[in-house]
Amino acid sequence: MHWYHTWAGEPTFPAKALPLRLGFRVQRSARCQCVLLLLPPLAVRCPGPHTASSPSHPTCMGNIRSFCSTWARRLCRCCWNEGEDKSTDLTQVEVRHATGRPQQLSPTGLQGDGNGNNRPQPAQGRDLSGQQASKEPYKQRQTITSYTNEGTQVTVEVHPRNTTPQLFKKLSFRKGSQRLPNLRGQDNKAFERTEAPQPPSGKDLHAYPWDKSSLKSMPVDLQQFEKLDAYALKVNVNNSVEELVQALLKQARTDLEKVRVIWMWICHHIEYDVVGFHDKSQRLCSPIDVLRRGKSVCEGYAALFQQMCSIAGIQCMKLSGYSKGYGYTIGQVFKGDSSHAWNAVYLEGRWHLLDSTWGSGTVDKTSDKFTFRYNEFYFLTHPALFINDHFPDNSNWQLLKPTLTLKEFETTVMYNSDFYKLGLLTVHPDTAIIQTVNGTATISVDCRSSTLFTFSLKGTEKHGLLSLRKHGMKLEIYPQSTGRQELEIFAKSSNSPENVYNCVLQYVVECKSVDKSVRFPKDLDQPVGPSWFSERQGFLRPSQPDPVVHTNDGRCSFTFTLGKDISILPTLQSDNSGLTEDRRRQHIMQIHRGNQVEFLVHLPHAGKFVLKFFAKKKSDPGNYTYVFNYLITCLNNKVKWPAFPQTYSKWANDYEILEPLSGLLPANRNVQFKLKMHGISKVLVQAQDTHTLTLSRDGFWEGTCNTAGCTELFVMVHENANHSFYSHVLKYTVETP
Repeated sequence: MHWYHTWAGEPTFPAKALPLRLGFRVQRSARCQCVLLLLPPLAVRCPGPHTASSPSHPTCMGNIRSFCSTWARRLCRCCWNEGEDKSTDLTQVEVRHATGRPQQLSPTGLQGDGNGNNRPQPAQGRDLSGQQASKEPYKQRQTITSYTNEGTQVTVEVHPRNTTPQLFKKLSFRKGSQRLPNLRGQDNKAFERTEAPQPPSGKDLHAYPWDKSSLKSMPVDLQQFEKLDAYALKVNVNNSVEELVQALLKQARTDLEKVRVIWMWICHHIEYDVVGFHDKSQRLCSPIDVLRRGKSVCEGYAALFQQMCSIAGIQCMKLSGYSKGYGYTIGQVFKGDSSHAWNAVYLEGRWHLLDSTWGSGTVDKTSDKFTFRYNEFYFLTHPALFINDHFPDNSNWQLLKPTLTLKEFETTVMYNSDFYKLGLLTVHPDTAIIQTVNGTATISVDCRSSTLFTFSLKGTEKHGLLSLRKHGMKLEIYPQSTGRQELEIFAKSSNSPENVYNCVLQYVVECKSVDKSVRFPKDLDQPVGPSWFSERQGFLRPSQPDPVVHTNDGRCSFTFTLGKDISILPTLQSDNSGLTEDRRRQHIMQIHRGNQVEFLVHLPHAGKFVLKFFAKKKSDPGNYTYVFNYLITCLNNKVKWPAFPQTYSKWANDYEILEPLSGLLPANRNVQFKLKMHGISKVLVQAQDTHTLTLSRDGFWEGTCNTAGCTELFVMVHENANHSFYSHVLKYTVETP
């Protein structure tokens, strides 16, 4: 027995509805051995009037017969194809009132059909008409069931002649019935029937929250798809959906490959219709229109995907609901009709979710321009991740246990797909709206691998402190104005050769008060402080692991263990120091002790300073490259440290000044000198007079010099006893008396 069905539009009925029970039998021609028995509980809309004794209004009965005839013509393929008369004789029609008052069904008498509709179920062991059902299944019947996401279900049985079905199947309608696609399968040779889509069941459910194991809902080896993906991009067919599917399936064998090749073709050939999004009258969403125009909104993407899968023999559903996509604002409350459409496919015994609209590209918010940018994330996405930006009308299609409420969906932080593609795991807080406390708020992200981050608060990254961690980052924000403002967090892989950061998180920050005491120097770069990134550049084991260093007396030090062949250039910057860059650099003293380096910092005044480190390989003749910076704060207004002594080229990195550290010496005083220098034969201090320093047993050059009668003082070294000249290594300034 061959069979198929299509939906060519059922008769519509006028305004009022009268519950009727309808049964009919259809007999084909003599050569046809098929008998159709259809006994549905059908709510028929009819203009009336009706009474309990006279339900057979002429218009109503005509519509019923028209409906039955329409379906009968489509349920017997053997007659249809033999060129016979395609009219159908109704040999038996029975119409009667549904008996009794509508019954209140208990929860056990209702069962979801997977589309958000509760279906009345028969009592145990009974069919839908209330008759006792046989325990022995009927082996010769053929059944086809169709579902749509809007809730329409059609179930029909076809039986050989002179047989009686054991169960009456039903035909149920909901207002706004929809044209259904053909459910035809294909094995790349001929079209065959596709099993009816089944509603989600327990085996389809995934645990929520995400278990961090995989981004996909089933194992997928993308490398195995490389040839198939390349083939899909080359196929160019737009005459008919059937021809397109036939062309695509030439390279696909398994159901997964069929879904993949259809997905890739749509994502790379259908662009988003921005004009249609803003103007409903310009939208064309039927599969053939989408194919021929090469553009549509989400409804068209999903419809085309569903029909192509149906032709290919894949069970597929078109789902609808709310989404956090184009046109969404952070913290938005969802009301009214659904705003997005996507699909679910049945593979390897389970349902899986995908969104070809979002897989195809992006729309720029400012220019409303669509750009093809393939996104693998939305192919068979793990449901616990898919729910971040897709909320289906029917909670069963979350494929989660437990399911999320709409309120939870609305209040969850906006995760972009790059959040997971970059290996990020969790974020705190996970709410879309952040409330500041005392003018500040903190956000943290955990990830598997080393990742670089930056941020934008109200369009700038100047009002926060972002510090990198080995497995994530920490961000402290200090909004400089009250009210709601957008916070975006960006990230990139540390191994990426491109200096491109992708947005991974979006928040709305609600600030009720501003902390006026927090102002960051304009030269402060993000991230702040040492991290795994500075370690990669050779700065190991920092003595100051925190990004912010507070000092009360204006002095602080920073010690690192250096990697091999590293040369470091430090700078000290401030917004209001009034000093030149060279003069500010003199407030940093660099001391090398083996593979360790110490940086002594004496602040010229109170305030906020940025200590930046640049580095390069000693063997590299090129420029220094910025590595990281610290924020140094001092609130003591009495602080006023002079600069360190000026050094000359002959002052080696491993030389050290023990005293005097200050580059400004008092006038008319005896000053004690203690310097650590090696490979030197003689050291002189030149002031009004010249003073010779002596080498002590512990390796220090020591001596005393009087500053009377001079404004500058120099330390000179005689490197070789065979030479007669001295080299300047240090310069001090003497105060004016």
